[in-house]
Amino acid sequence: QVQLVESGGGLVQPGDSLRLACAVSGRTVDNYNMAWFRQAPGKERDFIAGLYWTGSTSYYADFVKGRFTISRDMAKNAVYLQMTGLKPEDTGVYYCAASQMPRFDSTTSSTASEYGHWGQGTQVTVSS
Repeated sequence: QVQLVESGGGLVQPGDSLRLACAVSGRTVDNYNMAWFRQAPGKERDFIAGLYWTGSTSYYADFVKGRFTISRDMAKNAVYLQMTGLKPEDTGVYYCAASQMPRFDSTTSSTASEYGHWGQGTQVTVSS
């Protein structure tokens, strides 16, 4: 059974950068398609970015394209979300998720129900 633990959240100002980490244990990260989701207070969980298990393909929500980057480190068995140009609307709890879905495309990668493993989340607050 895979376990996911997020870290790196905090309080930052608009325009700042932040890198979130998702430590993977129980299995190696290349066994899973990985993703980041975000949930703001009173809102649904939104897809942010997804990475195919081979590391060859990634997908992003339109509102983070050009600002956020998903990556992984095989040696550390971890997945990261590099966030730049943060905005107040980026505030929320960020969740790491893992899936072994056989089909990974722009639709399936962004569907929360496709992911069977979730971390506990890390809070990101963007405020001046």
